[in-house]
Amino acid sequence: MNPQNLLIRPPQTQFCTLGCPILDKALGGGIPTNSITELVSESGCGKTQLSLQLLFTSQLPTTHNGLNGSSLYLYTEFPFPYRRFTQLVKSFQSTHPILFESARDPQDYIYMREVHDAHQLFDILSHLSFCLENKATKLDVKMIVIDSIAALFRSEFENSARDLKKRCDLFFRISACLKGIAKRFGVAVVVTNQVVDLMDDGGTSGVRVGNIEWLWSSGRRVCPALGLSWANCVNTRLFLSMCEVVEGVGEGLGDDGFVRRGKRRELHVVFAPHLPYSCCDYVIRKEGVSGVER
Repeated sequence: MNPQNLLIRPPQTQFCTLGCPILDKALGGGIPTNSITELVSESGCGKTQLSLQLLFTSQLPTTHNGLNGSSLYLYTEFPFPYRRFTQLVKSFQSTHPILFESARDPQDYIYMREVHDAHQLFDILSHLSFCLENKATKLDVKMIVIDSIAALFRSEFENSARDLKKRCDLFFRISACLKGIAKRFGVAVVVTNQVVDLMDDGGTSGVRVGNIEWLWSSGRRVCPALGLSWANCVNTRLFLSMCEVVEGVGEGLGDDGFVRRGKRRELHVVFAPHLPYSCCDYVIRKEGVSGVER
């Protein structure tokens, strides 16, 4: 830090809507540009569905709280969820008919690429930075989604000190590249991450990071994968959790009747430079992910 840095005005931050005013309110306007937002959850909480949803909402004009640009979806887990993607295409077209009066297909503004390892991801991001800077390519990407980052590091690196150092170095190279793209071109970056069970109270896995002392999902205490090094690479961490709840009790099956159970899903702000802790309930429907008032 030097006196010259203090005179440089930070880039103006835009926010991309999640497609739901309740979720947007919980996140202070939506997903911010110029930074990395991480979605952490166990399987089945909807982080991939929310990621796919952002591919469409980022196409909306700024008057509709979008980014008025294309999106890039880098997926590391296979197969690609084509069925769910097709459902969201139809839902997005039906809820925003004015934007498609000229037979505009939202799929034409989504670039997809499969990624098999962390080194390939770094090469793709380096090439993307060149394409965004070169006006001749006409590549107007305003949203980058990586789903998921943990899958790239699960099998490639051992638990030895040497491999852990290599992994951390690659963390910082990838995050520096993502942050550079985000700040230079006003891009919103969303990265999904998985969770692992927290087995003990000690060690680095037990270090509190952010506003929540412990993360709970499906009755288990969990922590984000990739550890403390990766936590320092993201600007905002959002945690999606779920638990089983009793929705209603009725009569019919035996003397005791029957109990109907369902899933309650919550979105938590673990840490963010612009937000305090908050929590919002949400549901997953055919039309997409949306928040619900408590």
